[in-house]
Amino acid sequence: MLEVEDIHTYYGNISALRGISLTVEEGEIVTLIGGNGAGKSTTLRSITALTPARKGTVRFEGKDITKTQPSDIVSSGISMVPEGRRCFPRMTVRENLDLGAFLRKDKAGITSDIARIFDLFPRLKEREKQKAGTMSGGEQQMLAIGRAMMARPRLLLLDEPSMGLAPLFVDRIYDTIREINAAGTTILLVEQSATHALSVAGRGYVLETGSVALADDSEGLRTNPEVQKAYLGI
Repeated sequence: MLEVEDIHTYYGNISALRGISLTVEEGEIVTLIGGNGAGKSTTLRSITALTPARKGTVRFEGKDITKTQPSDIVSSGISMVPEGRRCFPRMTVRENLDLGAFLRKDKAGITSDIARIFDLFPRLKEREKQKAGTMSGGEQQMLAIGRAMMARPRLLLLDEPSMGLAPLFVDRIYDTIREINAAGTTILLVEQSATHALSVAGRGYVLETGSVALADDSEGLRTNPEVQKAYLGI
């Protein structure tokens, strides 16, 4: 479904990604793990053209999207939940969800998807008219995921969904990630908590200083001594 081939991305003259290559097959959950500054978030930003790659190629369902505008990438079937959630704080829960469907014209489908999001996250239904900025971090994370799902993505990119959340909310978010994947959405997950990421993903890539240092299935990464020492606290 997704093929990232030898991409190089810069912030000004600073090299952030140095030849990243990865693939995601339809129906998978694939994770990127690594420390701060490893290039995990930049990889997602390069896929969505928010920080376009200067070299290399990004293909989605066989189509080259490397130079595509971010809004067109959303239309093509990719949505991202950004690091830090980035909900619109002065807008209500419902208004944030409606913005997720901004590019859609099918009113009946939008109504159906709103109901689906409320089924996934009953707390959002309870707070439908509440301003997003007044909610807890966990509730805002639910809203950010719901907003991304309103675009009906075939590929969902998740950037640090557990960051700053209480353990109860983290468990709920990861249960929902499993539900979304089981319902047919492919997921590329960036996560600093390798334990959570590897519990839900089938495969993973370890990033270090803008490069892929290791790629394996989740079990292989969990039992790798270097990964255990660096990322699993073993």
